[in-house]
Amino acid sequence: MSPLDLRPSPIAGTWYEGNPKSLAASIDTYLADAKLPSLDGQVIAVIVPHAGHRYSGAVAAHAFAALRGQNPELVVIVSPFHNYAPYPLITSAHQAYSTPLGEIEVDRSVLAELQQNLKLTITPIHNDKEHSLEIELPFLQRVFKNRFSLLPIMIRDQEETTAKHLGEALGKTLEGKNVVLVASTDLSHFYDQQTANKLDHEMLKRFESFQPESIFAAEQSGVGFACGHAAVAAVLWAAQSLGANATKVVRYATSGDVTGDMSSVVGYGAAVILKK
Repeated sequence: MSPLDLRPSPIAGTWYEGNPKSLAASIDTYLADAKLPSLDGQVIAVIVPHAGHRYSGAVAAHAFAALRGQNPELVVIVSPFHNYAPYPLITSAHQAYSTPLGEIEVDRSVLAELQQNLKLTITPIHNDKEHSLEIELPFLQRVFKNRFSLLPIMIRDQEETTAKHLGEALGKTLEGKNVVLVASTDLSHFYDQQTANKLDHEMLKRFESFQPESIFAAEQSGVGFACGHAAVAAVLWAAQSLGANATKVVRYATSGDVTGDMSSVVGYGAAVILKK
């Protein structure tokens, strides 16, 4: 038994492999198959999809592969919160997350520091069912050879002001720390392949513009969609204050590229946020 209070995983064994050896092997294969363009600068953050590994793992691996060789002491994951809770920002009330590959402790001291720098309250909850944050953890556990702690933040209130407050507070909190940021989002949902491609490329263009406000404009005008658009914007604002100045999309695909069903697809993009 672990001495830590562990968040029970609602998705290990369904959304991704439950067997440690199989999980490690599948992630290592995704990472090995990822072919990256040359990246000019230090990778400060990544933007990754959060469907089941079977659907989006190959795309996500392209962003995570760009983190190889780094040894962060802290990883910050910002994700949407897909279920209902009456709080704008949510974190885990547990001491650690558990996956088949081991435990990752939540960094309570950094969380407290973030809360001090933030005008909004981050509410800790027990037994959350959120997949969009947990799904990234096994990739991080295979990419980084060192132990790291986790700062998990889930956004329910996807308003621009909430994302901006969070991003600016993260930037202030993380300054001088050995940290990597992760923004978790899928793109458009349940359009045909041709429509999805058009919507998704517009949203990815907004990511690359490095103008977080334009992401909300795309979402509100219907020219592009991302279920974690506020998470991406918050991470862009945080990365900006940490010196990042460019975003590069490294992979795009849809669920149709995996299943062969092009009539109703979900879009997946992977990008890196660079300090050039």
